[in-house]
Amino acid sequence: MNRRSFLLASAAASAVAVLPAVLSQDPPKPKRRIRKGIMWGTVGVKGSTLEKMHAVKAAGYEGVEPMGGMDQDDVLRGLEASGLKAGSVCCHTHWAKPLSDPNPAVRATGLEGLRQSLKDAKRYGAPAVLLVPAVVNESVAYDVAYQRSQDEIRKVLPFAEDLGVRIAIENVWNNFLLSPMEAARYIDEFQSPYVGWHFDCGNIIHYGWAEQWIRILNKRIATLHIKEYSRKKSDKQGKWAGFDAEFLTGDNNWPAIMKALDDIGYHGWGIAEQGGAGSPEGLQKLSSEMDRIFAS
Repeated sequence: MNRRSFLLASAAASAVAVLPAVLSQDPPKPKRRIRKGIMWGTVGVKGSTLEKMHAVKAAGYEGVEPMGGMDQDDVLRGLEASGLKAGSVCCHTHWAKPLSDPNPAVRATGLEGLRQSLKDAKRYGAPAVLLVPAVVNESVAYDVAYQRSQDEIRKVLPFAEDLGVRIAIENVWNNFLLSPMEAARYIDEFQSPYVGWHFDCGNIIHYGWAEQWIRILNKRIATLHIKEYSRKKSDKQGKWAGFDAEFLTGDNNWPAIMKALDDIGYHGWGIAEQGGAGSPEGLQKLSSEMDRIFAS
């Protein structure tokens, strides 16, 4: 073997030796991308819509979640002037006029509210509308609420598909869809990518673990509400007192939640629904705490 052949053979052997080590390395994880927003109904600073949006932007948020039924032109002026985006729209009729109500006239009003919220979302460029689909109580049985709410949503689903806006079902304390398995089934039965889930990290803590729900709901999750909850306060003062907890002081396991979101490949909006946004300083405090949560 001449010198040139020896050098080529040695180089090839070295490359083969390091190849297994290179192949054994885990591929780099994609950068976490959660866009920081805040629910409009929690913004308590005084002023016009435009002034409030400027305050939200100054505090470091990328977007807001307007309520359905707001003055569209007013909201658009605020979004354009501040540079904020609409991360979602919260349906404004779903609690007072639920789609599970025994009265057809009430359901019709609720359905029109959902339709209006979808129109709002389309005009603002929001990807989804937050919807509480049903309320179970003494007068509305669980199975009836399940079927009735699905029937009503199906009436407006073609409209949502035409607009390209998702209907995102939220987990709230409405005695309905109490397990992640059932929640996934409820979504899947629509057989449409335009029905998804608006997952609230705080609402779930009283009766479950957010990271488990996230992994089970998986790609069904369209948007997030970032909210804190304290089981200790709930145990001592009643379940509603659990929400009286500042970010990073409750029982949300934020590192586990963020890990679960990474595992399902979530890249979307994380919208604060949290007390304390009544002043510019409060907005800034929540914004900084959300940065810490997203970096967990």
